[in-house]
Amino acid sequence: MTNTYDENLVYLERYAAGDPSAEDELVRRNSGLVNGIAHRFKGRGVEFEDLVQIGTIGMIKAIRSFDLSRGNAFSTYAVPLIIGEIRRFLRDDGIVKVSRIQKRTGAALMHAREQYIAEYGVEPRLEELAQTVGISPEEAAAALDSASPVRSLSETIGDDDFSLEDVIPSSDDELGKMVEKIALREMIGTLPPLWKKIILLRYFRDYSQQQTADALGLTQVKISREEKKIFSKLRENLA
Repeated sequence: MTNTYDENLVYLERYAAGDPSAEDELVRRNSGLVNGIAHRFKGRGVEFEDLVQIGTIGMIKAIRSFDLSRGNAFSTYAVPLIIGEIRRFLRDDGIVKVSRIQKRTGAALMHAREQYIAEYGVEPRLEELAQTVGISPEEAAAALDSASPVRSLSETIGDDDFSLEDVIPSSDDELGKMVEKIALREMIGTLPPLWKKIILLRYFRDYSQQQTADALGLTQVKISREEKKIFSKLRENLA
C-alpha cells in the first residue's frame, strides 16, 4: 500500500479527536518507514525485530506529539524520533556495520556480474544476477547497496550533470538533511518496480543511461523519458 501525507493526516486528525484506533492504523501504515530505519542499525548485536520494536516506540511518540497546525509532513517529523529512540537503546554512536553475510553476498554478485560481462559483453539484469547467486532480486539489491561505498547525493552521477540532491529542498541543518534523504528513500520505495530499478542502476550502481537500458532490455530514449517522470514525481511528493 502506498502511503501519502494526506492519508496520514486523516488518521492524525482522528487521533487528535480522541480515536485510539487511529494510532494503531498509523503505526501499521508507516511500518515500512520504521523497518527502513531499523535496517540502518543492523549488525550491532541487536536482533532486527528488537530494533523494529524500539523504532515503533519512536513512531508512537511522533504520533502523540505531532502538531497538526504546523503543516509538516508526518514522515519527516517522525524520522528523527525513530532514529533517536533506536540510538538511545543502542547507546552507540559508531558507524553502522554491514553484516558479513551481506558483504559475502555483495562480493559474489559483483563477481557474477564481471563474469557475465566478460562472457556476453553486456550488463546483466538484476534478476539474472540474483538467480546466479540463488537469492531474490530484493535481496540482491540490498546486498549490492551494502557493498557500495557511501556517496554524497550532491555528487554528479554517470554521464549527466544531474544528482539526486536536485530534488531535495536545501537545508542548513544536518539532521534536516538526513531526514530529507530518508524521506526521499521512503518515497522511492513507493515507486513502480521499473522506476525503482532505474534508480538503483543509475544512481546506486552508477550505470549510464545506455548501460541501464541494456540491463533492462529497453532503449536509452526510454530510460531518459522515464527518468524525467521519476524526478517530476519525486519533486511533486517532496514539495
